[in-house]
Amino acid sequence: MIELRRMSEVDEATVLAFELENRAYFAQSISDRGDEFFEQYSREHRNQLAEQEAGTCVFHVLVDSDGAVVGRVNLYDVREGAADLGYRLAQRVTGRGVASEAVTRVIQLARDVYGLSALKAVVSDTNVGSKRVLEKTGFNVTGPAEINGRPASRYELDLTAGRGPW
Repeated sequence: MIELRRMSEVDEATVLAFELENRAYFAQSISDRGDEFFEQYSREHRNQLAEQEAGTCVFHVLVDSDGAVVGRVNLYDVREGAADLGYRLAQRVTGRGVASEAVTRVIQLARDVYGLSALKAVVSDTNVGSKRVLEKTGFNVTGPAEINGRPASRYELDLTAGRGPW
């Protein structure tokens, strides 16, 4: 069983372990965060918690039965009823529907708890799995984009439409 919950102070070590364990895997589809991110992760974690407290972001962790973080689903740039969605899963849990389930749960939270009316996401065109997750959870392609100079697609989800698996 995997639990989804808001990230808190107690998650610092397990989130860092998750990021380090999956660093090479993540770098296959998104830009590497660089050594400084990992060396200064304690400060980064505190900054993220401050952003969460200010209401500009909401960070979620996916925790397995052993207490290990196996994923993150985050809402960034929360403003005017909308937010950007980002997520990443440990390589060891991909391909099992975990991302789709977690994104679906965060969509429900975004609508019912956080009071949002729209979500946006940008995904690299080579990240077929993430594109499939967004489409499966009701997002629609709205146009082209770029991620670090690489072709990507922009997605949006209207949370007021009442359609979707959520």
